[in-house]
Amino acid sequence: MVPTDFQALVHRFYAVQAERVEAYRLFDEGHEAYLRTGPHYDFDHYRQLVHEITQAFCGLSKEVLEIKERLHQDFDRPDLSEHIDKLQKKEKQKLELTAKLQLAKQKAQDHPEDEGCQEKIQEVKQEPTCCLHAD
Repeated sequence: MVPTDFQALVHRFYAVQAERVEAYRLFDEGHEAYLRTGPHYDFDHYRQLVHEITQAFCGLSKEVLEIKERLHQDFDRPDLSEHIDKLQKKEKQKLELTAKLQLAKQKAQDHPEDEGCQEKIQEVKQEPTCCLHAD
């Protein structure tokens, strides 16, 4: 393998990460649109969005795992492979926290009188590894 192959692989990794950022943006926008349909939520439309986002994240994760494997096997870079493994775990946590935050936001919208709902939103935003937007 020539260095340009390594560079191309690293560039592709960064591109996949940029695609993840975009997927999160679309997920957030879709959830905001879903909340605007309350109190009689358009769950069918939101469920379709969740399905599409899940498909996108699965495809992106698969590609990252392939990059990780190539870095380890083709380029003898187990150090980079290990970092990508850690990143994948953080991405999983972020997705779980995003779902928790979305549920907390809907509950807060449905129960504006319950101060505990706003507290729950803040708790989720403060959880470790949380890279969520502070909106």
